[in-house]
Amino acid sequence: MILFHGSNAIIETPVQYGSSKDNDYGPSFYVTVNNFSGKIWACKNEQVGYVNKYFIRNDLFNDLTMLDLTNKDKFSVLTWLAILMHFRKLDERFKKLYENRIKWLEKYYIEVTDYDVIKGFRADDSYFKFPLCFINGTLSYEKLCKVYKLGNLGIQYAIMSKKAISGLKFLDAKECDESFVGKYKDIVTDATRQFNEILNEPINDNETFIMDLMKNDDK
Repeated sequence: MILFHGSNAIIETPVQYGSSKDNDYGPSFYVTVNNFSGKIWACKNEQVGYVNKYFIRNDLFNDLTMLDLTNKDKFSVLTWLAILMHFRKLDERFKKLYENRIKWLEKYYIEVTDYDVIKGFRADDSYFKFPLCFINGTLSYEKLCKVYKLGNLGIQYAIMSKKAISGLKFLDAKECDESFVGKYKDIVTDATRQFNEILNEPINDNETFIMDLMKNDDK
């Protein structure tokens, strides 16, 4: 299995990076199976970066425990959202204002450190407004699911455990073509446009908001 990691540096020895409050799924090494996505992420800071290429044996990869958050038959968007709220750093004013809603979401949390690998959607700062709008009550559950299913967030693998990281073997690193500079911004712009279109759709009587879900739990 071939995996890619976009970066501004060549990384021959993958390591967990990040603190518990600044990444989607906590401290880990984030990769993708899509070389194109790797190039886009490598150049996200408006400069040419590198795509690091790794190999992991299929038998070793299949032996790893994986939490697949993209499995929409098994997990709802609320599971993904609860994990994001657990790990991402939130504005203190926002946390205080919506403390009860964030607390309620904890019931959907899954302990990710029990797994070697997390497969899930990417939700960096550019996309983080989607779940925040659900929590503040301006985006319904149905529309959040619609945004979630668009797939524009991109799929990433978070390599969580030392066992999984040790299985990654560095193959090479290639400098990206200059044409990829700016593509990340284009994707964010397009995703934001689609999000705003969904957010501004007329509200119908069948839509469910976070307070509705919380009230139903109390019944």
